[in-house]
Amino acid sequence: MFLNTLKKHQGSSRKSKRVGRGAGSGYGKTAGRGHKGQKSRSGGYHKVGFEGGQMPLQRRLPKVGFVSKLAKQTTEVRLHELSKIKELNVDLDVLKKAKIVSKTIMRAKVIATGTIDKAINLKGINASATAKKKIEKAGGKIEK
Repeated sequence: MFLNTLKKHQGSSRKSKRVGRGAGSGYGKTAGRGHKGQKSRSGGYHKVGFEGGQMPLQRRLPKVGFVSKLAKQTTEVRLHELSKIKELNVDLDVLKKAKIVSKTIMRAKVIATGTIDKAINLKGINASATAKKKIEKAGGKIEK
């Protein structure tokens, strides 16, 4: 098979409409645009959501929701990810070096997903209540 031998399947594309070529073509005079109005004229368009001067729907409805700026800087760390770290004293810098959290993260919270076997001391990292119990049960401590 060669690129110069490829052809379209029969019926896969239609011929383009030739407008404004006389009354006999069916698209003469107004060329299928109807009579008068913005859409009949060249350059006639309106912006998406424009409703002819009426207050558009997206402006009539109230604003909804809230996106926290802190959420972009905060992440969750699972317990089983902490067990992969070789150091015993874990803070945010250690998590960044181990590539568990990205460099842009400013806060982290440990959640109780998975298990932990070794004693780890958390410094400056929050933990959920269940995660605290599991860390303390393994012999670790959590410092603020």
